[in-house]
Amino acid sequence: MVFSIGAALGKTLSAGPAGKAARRLSDFVDLEGSSLKKMLADLAPQARGQLLDVGCGQKPYEHIFRPYVDAYIGVEFGDTFQRTSSSTIGGKPDFVYDGKTLPFESKSFDTILSIQVLEHTPAPGPLVVEMSRVMKDDGLMILSAPFSFRLHEEPDDFYRYSPHALRHLCGQADLEVIQMEARGGLFSVIGHKLNSYLALNVAHIDVVAQAIGKLGHEQSSDRGVRWWTLPWVGPSMVTIAAGARALDRMLPDPTETLGFALVARRR
Repeated sequence: MVFSIGAALGKTLSAGPAGKAARRLSDFVDLEGSSLKKMLADLAPQARGQLLDVGCGQKPYEHIFRPYVDAYIGVEFGDTFQRTSSSTIGGKPDFVYDGKTLPFESKSFDTILSIQVLEHTPAPGPLVVEMSRVMKDDGLMILSAPFSFRLHEEPDDFYRYSPHALRHLCGQADLEVIQMEARGGLFSVIGHKLNSYLALNVAHIDVVAQAIGKLGHEQSSDRGVRWWTLPWVGPSMVTIAAGARALDRMLPDPTETLGFALVARRR
């Protein structure tokens, strides 16, 4: 019942000018999601040809890459996908696999995309090798992973990654990292953690967030929203997000970041 109310509200928020404004505001306070989308938009022009999104979920980034590729194909590890809200809301993967061998011939794809998946993989090295296997010799891999992020999609949450770890994994797969980018700085990390706490632990707005397409990596929520907290939680989150962005520009810190994204090619 709670989820049905949240889903209905999510559909209402998604429609019309008011819905678009609400979505823009939601993206603004979501420092993690907005920084990830901005970075992917910067990297997307390098994508081309046949693209494979490994761990695609609801394909939330297809619209970013679609203008640059001929085909956008998504594959998911079936067991993990079924435990998330993505399995009940929004788009579906084109293929599911057993978590070991991708169901494609070697050197099938021009672009391999993997966004926030490695932390949920108990054996990340073999997955990167497998992604490299299905990438053409002149292809590219675009990959992102978190460096500082709360526990999520439990119990399938195993690792966080430094840029050195990501380079090591790529090297084991005979890939050369040609670009490495950090997402946000110290104040984005602090701001994101504060806003996550306010949204999820104080206001309990996760059911509404999932209904409008966010938190797809989480299990479906069935708890009620604490509406009475929103008059002060909402303005607080906007202030925190604005302050974090400003302070990151004024006082950058490359050692504290939300995560890293890379582009790699075969050696």
